[in-house]
Order: sequence, then C-alpha cells, then structure tokens
Amino acid sequence: MAEHEESVAESLLEKITEKFHGGDSSSSDSDGEKSSVVDSSAPSAAEVVKAKIYRLFGREKPVHKVLGGGKPADVFLWRNKKVSAATLGGATAIWVLFELMEYHLLTFVCHSLILSLAIMFLWSNASTFINKSPPRIPEVSIPEDLTVNIALSLRYEINWAFAALRDIALGRDLKKFLSVIAGLWVFSIIGNCCNFLTLFYIAFVTLHTVPPLYEKYEDKVDAFAEKAQTEFKKHYSVIHAKYLSKIPKGPLKDKKFQ
Repeated sequence: MAEHEESVAESLLEKITEKFHGGDSSSSDSDGEKSSVVDSSAPSAAEVVKAKIYRLFGREKPVHKVLGGGKPADVFLWRNKKVSAATLGGATAIWVLFELMEYHLLTFVCHSLILSLAIMFLWSNASTFINKSPPRIPEVSIPEDLTVNIALSLRYEINWAFAALRDIALGRDLKKFLSVIAGLWVFSIIGNCCNFLTLFYIAFVTLHTVPPLYEKYEDKVDAFAEKAQTEFKKHYSVIHAKYLSKIPKGPLKDKKFQ
C-alpha cells in the first residue's frame, strides 16, 4: 500500500510539473509570436530615420526616378560617360555653330540636305560602275499612335497651365501668384541678356551638371535647403500676418477643372 501511494504521488507530481512547464512553453511561444508580430508590423529604425530626413521639394524617390528613369536619366546622371559626353559635346557644337559662328538654321538644314542627297545620288548611280551594292536607305515613317500620344500629352499640359494661370488671375492663391510673378520676372531678365538658343543651351548644360552634383552631395544640400525653408517660412508668416492677410480675396468659388 505504501509503495502504491508513493507511485501515485510521484505520477501526480510529474503531471503537475509537465503542466507547469507546458504552460511556460506555450506562454513563451505566444509571447514570441506576439513579439514577432509586433516586430514585423513596427517600422525599422532605418525606415524611421529615413522618413524624418528632409528632401528637397518633398522628394520621396531617388534622383534617377525623379528624372523619369531609363536612358534619359542615365544620360543626365552620367551613368554612361561616353553617351553623356557625346550628347553634351553635340549640343555645344550646335550652340557654337549657330551662336558664335552665326550660322542660320534654314541655311544649315538646306546645306545638309544638299550634301546628303548629292552623296546618295552619286553613290546610287556609281554603284553599277564600281561593282558595289547601292546604299540602303531605310523607309522612315512616324507612327500614328506616337503622334496621337504626344498630342494628347501636350493638350493635357497646356490645359493644366491655362487652368493654373486662371486660378492665379482670380486671386485664389496669393503665395502662388507671388512665386509666378517672381519666376516670370527672373525669366524676363534672363531673356533680355541672351536669346532663346543660348537659354536652351544653358538649360541643357544645367541638366547635365546639377543633377549629378546634387546626387553626390544630396545630404548636405537637403540640410541647407531645410534651414533655408525654415527661415523663409518665418519671414513669410510675419509678412502674411502684417500685410498679405489684409488683402481681400476674389469672390468666386473654386470650380474643378476637367
């Protein structure tokens, strides 16, 4: 009897210890699952720091994506140095030809066509005498879909510009009005100093120099831009409170542009 009672007591103790350890393991497993769920749902420290970093113009994508990606962005960012150098060199040659040498566009186009047609005509007729194959001139045609897509894109952009100018003229956004006036004034000064070709060349060179430099020093530039934006907001709030808020706005209601 005593041995039977001892065996029963030992079995009870074993069951109690198994339940106790099983509960601990299940609780630890559930805690681990909860922590894994929390860890998976919670953002990492790198993402939090990245979200707090100020980017110029509220940029959230890399510079390559902002420029449209693909081959044009590769050219602007000098991913392929030979292609970028050739493009910039060609633009420089065109600017020197038309601006410094004062070569007219119509004259240049006519002389180029005369030279090309003369070479192709002579080559086609002389190929029978020199026993060589005539030149292969490909048939060039502009696809209809490409033309329609370009026309639709231009139509959308022009209508958007007209709608924006209309909103500014109606006095709905004073800040936008001042920024547009300042931009047009700067462009008028630049246009008074140089012609359209020089302005286009300056913009082309800027696209090939500013984006790669910004991509290289973007952290420093963004930090400086953040400080400048903070100071501008302080001064603008003072000017808005003293002067701009007292200017009456247009009586018309906003209408959605379609």
